[in-house]
Amino acid sequence: MSSSALDNEPQHTTQPPARPTPPPSKMTRAARIALVVLLVAELMDILDQSVVLTALPAIQESTGAGPAAVQWLTTGYSLPVAVGLITGGRLGDLHGRRKILLIGTVVFTAASLLCGLATGPGVLIAARVLQGAGVALMIPQVLATLHVTFDGENRSRAFGLYGAVLSLGSVLGPVMGGVLTQADLFGLGWRPVFLVNVPVGLAVTLLGRKAVPESTAQKADQLDLTGMLLSALAVVLIIFPLTEGHTHHWPLWCVTMLAAGLLVLGVFLRHQQRRKDYAPLVAPTLFRSRQFSGGMAAQLVHGLLCGLFFMTWTLYLQRGLGMSPLLAAAAFVLLALGELAGATVAMKTAGRFGRLLPQAGALVALASMAAYGLQTGSRQADLTLLAMTVPVVLIGFGLGMVGGPLADLSLAKVPHEDAGSASGLFNTVMHLGMALGTALTALVFFSATNGSPDAGLHRDAFTSVLWWAGGALALMWALMFCLPQHTKSHAG
Repeated sequence: MSSSALDNEPQHTTQPPARPTPPPSKMTRAARIALVVLLVAELMDILDQSVVLTALPAIQESTGAGPAAVQWLTTGYSLPVAVGLITGGRLGDLHGRRKILLIGTVVFTAASLLCGLATGPGVLIAARVLQGAGVALMIPQVLATLHVTFDGENRSRAFGLYGAVLSLGSVLGPVMGGVLTQADLFGLGWRPVFLVNVPVGLAVTLLGRKAVPESTAQKADQLDLTGMLLSALAVVLIIFPLTEGHTHHWPLWCVTMLAAGLLVLGVFLRHQQRRKDYAPLVAPTLFRSRQFSGGMAAQLVHGLLCGLFFMTWTLYLQRGLGMSPLLAAAAFVLLALGELAGATVAMKTAGRFGRLLPQAGALVALASMAAYGLQTGSRQADLTLLAMTVPVVLIGFGLGMVGGPLADLSLAKVPHEDAGSASGLFNTVMHLGMALGTALTALVFFSATNGSPDAGLHRDAFTSVLWWAGGALALMWALMFCLPQHTKSHAG
C-alpha cells in the first residue's frame, strides 16, 4: 500500500490556489489501522522493559534464580536492544521497514513464548536476550514508518499518540506485571507476564502484513558491516559499565570499559565520516542539522531523567513512605493519567505550536517537580498518596507534552532514505540516557541510603533526586531551543 493510499501525501501544484486552502483531510481507515499496529508494536516493547520488575520475586522463587540471574533478566533484555537499534534501523532502510518490523515481531513473539515456558533461569535469560534482539529489529521501524508515511497535521497527531504510548507503557508496565502475577491465571503464576505477548504479537504480524505500507530507501546499498560491529561494540562498552558500575562499586574494569567505549565510539564516527558517500550506517549529514542534533541531545537528557526518577521514586514510595506495592502502583497510575492528558494535548494541537509545546511541558514538569521536592522535604513520613496527587499528576502532564513532539520535531527534516537509521539512533540515545540515569542513582541516591532500610534516609535521598531531576528538565528545556518554532512538512 503506497503512502498516497493512506491519504497523507502533500499535493503539489504550480498554480496558485483559486480559493482558500481546504482543511487537512482526516486519516483514512487504512491509515488508522496502520497507526494502531505500529503503536501496539511500540507498546509491547515499552511494557516488556518494566513489566518484569514486579514479577521478579515470584520468578526468583519459582526458578531458583540467584541475585545475578535476576539482574540479567532486565540487563539481558535491554542490552541487545541498545546494541541493535542502529543496525535494525538501517536494515529497514535497505530491505523494507515493514519487512524488518514483521521479522522483529515474529522473533519477539517466539521469544515471549519461550520466556513463558522456561523452567530455569538460564533458559529464561536466553529468551530475554532473544526478545531484545527482536525489539532491536522491530522498534526502529515504528518511528521510521511514521516519519515517511504521515505528513502535516496527521503526522503530528500520529507522533502525539506515539508520545502517549511511551508515557502509558513505561508507567503501567509495573502495574500490569503485579496484577498478572498476583492473579495467578490458570495457575501459571508469573508466566502470563510474557505469554500475553503471544496473541498480541500474532495480531501485529497479521495486521501489519496487510495494513502497514512498505517503504525503503531510494538507493538500497549494502549494509556497512564494519560500522555495525563498531557501533555495537561501542554501545556495549559504554552501557554495560554504566548499568553495572554502581552494583560493583565502580571497579577498575568498569572505568576501563567505559574509556574503551568512548574510544571505539570515536573510531566509529571517523569511519562513518570516511564512508559518507558509500551508505554509512549513520549518515554524518544528519548532524549538520541543528534541529536533529539538538533533539538528540534533548532525548539523551530525557532518558537520563527517566532512568534517574522512576527507579528512585519506586523505592521512595515503598521504603521511604512504607506504601504497599499496590498503593505504590496507584501512584504510578496517577502519573500515567497525567501523562495521557499531556499527550492528548500534544495530539489535539497537531504540532501547531512547534517547540513551544514540549518546552511548556518541560517547564510544567519542572515547576511540579520543585513543588513535589518542597512537599517531600517538609511532610516527611506523613506524606500520603492523596496529598501528592496534584504535583504527581502535573509532573506526568508535563512529561506527556514532551515525548511525541520531541520525536516529531527532531526527525522532521530527516530524508526518507535515512529514516530508519535516524530512528534507530534516536532510540539508542534514549537507552544510553537511561543507562546514564541509572548510573547517576548511585551518586545521588544509593550513596545516601548506603544499603540501609532506614525510611528517613530514603526520604532524604529522594528529595535530593528531585532537585537533580529538576536540573535535567531545565537542561532539556534549553536544548529544545534547537527545535523549530513551527512545524513544517518533513523532507522528501
